[in-house]
Amino acid sequence: MNLSVGLIGYGEVGKIFSNGLKAKGLSWVGAWDIVFGDALLGGAQRLHATAHGVEACESASAVCAKATLIMSAVTASNTLAVAQEIARSIRPGTVFLDLNSASPGTKQKAAALIEAAGGKYVEAGVMTSVPPYGLAVPMLVGGRHAVALADRLRTFGFQITPVSEKIGVASATKMSRSIMIKGLEALVIESFSTARKYGVEDAMIATLQETFPGIDWQKQGAYFFSRVAQHGKRRAEEMRESANTVQEAGFAPTMTAAIAEKQDWVAILAKQGAFDGIGDNAPWQTYADRLLKRSKS
Repeated sequence: MNLSVGLIGYGEVGKIFSNGLKAKGLSWVGAWDIVFGDALLGGAQRLHATAHGVEACESASAVCAKATLIMSAVTASNTLAVAQEIARSIRPGTVFLDLNSASPGTKQKAAALIEAAGGKYVEAGVMTSVPPYGLAVPMLVGGRHAVALADRLRTFGFQITPVSEKIGVASATKMSRSIMIKGLEALVIESFSTARKYGVEDAMIATLQETFPGIDWQKQGAYFFSRVAQHGKRRAEEMRESANTVQEAGFAPTMTAAIAEKQDWVAILAKQGAFDGIGDNAPWQTYADRLLKRSKS
């Protein structure tokens, strides 16, 4: 495959992947994001792309016109919409790598759209946070074209493992894991903030440390708080797709729906400025104090 890569979505993942691929020497890497058309935010995003050698495309169809590999890296709720948009313009034989955190059912619908348009659909389950791994983030892939794509992308440093020709296996693995990880984030935020309110956080964390000695709860707590404060909206959308995954399995997503609600709550507060001014490497207590302050208002 003569590789030219187009990213749909120029957020955190889109930037890391497109910038990383360009740095590996690809002659053409492009990106399109709906925010490119925003009068306030679009200019800065386009400048960022240009500074890293990435072409800021005018539309999704412009990406399709040049890319032999299209990567979709948008929020979970836009997974199917992107597949619908790309299916209108994708060139026959173009590979479509769906990086989004969506349920097996959603991925199967997206695959049907891309394949009907002549594209080659590959689903991906990105198995941990992309930073600091970059292109080497552990990734599971599935679909009839997964093995060939994995072989090609490994030459650029991707840590990519084909798991099945069936669409849905990689995403089911990813989403089941996400319930645990995002659930731990929600539990830590609720538990730690409550303990902080009552002044018992040191005693409570000491018991956690005794029970789970392999985890640095102070450090892990700070990481969880910071990631949810920064990406709570995206995480809430992912949990709604995880809830769909649970429903597709025949269960009521009782816990998963609650995780989405907690992540969304933090995201709303973040948008309102609750965490403004908190610097890098701040302790979890700083975030908890902001949450407690807002709970009084």
